[in-house]
Amino acid sequence: MNEYKIFTPTRVGNVELKNHIVMAPMTRCRAIGNVPNELMAEYYEQRSGAGLIISEGVSPSPNGLGYARIPGLFSKDQVAGWKLITTAVHEKGAKIYVQLMHTGRISHKLNMPEFSEILAPSAVKASGQMWTDTKQMQDFPIPKEMILAELMLTKKEFVIAAKNAMEAGFDGVELHSANGYLLEQFLSPISNVRTDSYGGNIENRCRFVLEVASAVAEAIGKENTGIRLSPYGVASDMPIYPEIDATYTYLSEQINKLGLAYIHIVDHSAMGSPEVPLAMKKLIRNNFKNAIILSGNYDLERAENDLENGLGDLVAFGRPFINNPDLVDRFEHNWALSSDLKMDLFYSFDEKGYTDYPTYK
Repeated sequence: MNEYKIFTPTRVGNVELKNHIVMAPMTRCRAIGNVPNELMAEYYEQRSGAGLIISEGVSPSPNGLGYARIPGLFSKDQVAGWKLITTAVHEKGAKIYVQLMHTGRISHKLNMPEFSEILAPSAVKASGQMWTDTKQMQDFPIPKEMILAELMLTKKEFVIAAKNAMEAGFDGVELHSANGYLLEQFLSPISNVRTDSYGGNIENRCRFVLEVASAVAEAIGKENTGIRLSPYGVASDMPIYPEIDATYTYLSEQINKLGLAYIHIVDHSAMGSPEVPLAMKKLIRNNFKNAIILSGNYDLERAENDLENGLGDLVAFGRPFINNPDLVDRFEHNWALSSDLKMDLFYSFDEKGYTDYPTYK
């Protein structure tokens, strides 16, 4: 079993990893008051068998706190809270990147601090609803179209959050440009109907994503900066559009020019989304010279196969890490995976369904 490539050391950017296994980012809503805490530190520490952990989505701004109880990285308390987590993970020999996730239009005022605003590339309402702790499920509102000053401020917020991440002990930053959140909202001609230099053709729609990536890479080092993309993803009301292939061809070429540490490709077909065509994954692989992280319903055999055939350099596992905190040990020793997954507790308040999953007996 230990002849498997996935268990051997590797590196991403400047960071040496003990294996090729990544714990995927997963929102878990345990940050009461949007501040990371000791319960979260325990959760991440339990899962530090992964070579690289990518944190749950973390907002760079009060305006990006769209979901109930998600953490931020824009205050001193939040930096201190994340230090608990990065320290715990590093003591177990794993590395950890923070995923900076601005929710954009996927938001509700009942989940957000006073004086915050729901911003998006355009005033295009997402269909669907989201949970609020005070009034349960609520429709998405119509967001405010960002003016130029708000674009510049949001970019600055990403940079400040990235610097805060390094101060908090993270090994790097992943920019969440997937799953229908703010950065991906700029990429799609359906959510972005702007007529200025940030909307219209492919180059303009990619502009804000590339400006944010460039500014963050300049602030903390390109070798400490990754990005997550979800071509063909339909999460958060992001319909398929005709120019997807051309958009991600251009975007991946430009990200390669920036020299970022990695591109993390999301494939949610196991959860009902369209499959990301193999040709698209190969195209991004071909355009981008640094590390590729693959994700999407992988088991050990398929992960090993895609590492061996060069489609990716690391493989991210999401849900299996929830109810198998010792997932890497189970893979290495060929122990059975737990099938006890408490989905009704994914986004609750406390340790139940979070830190109380047992290791293999």
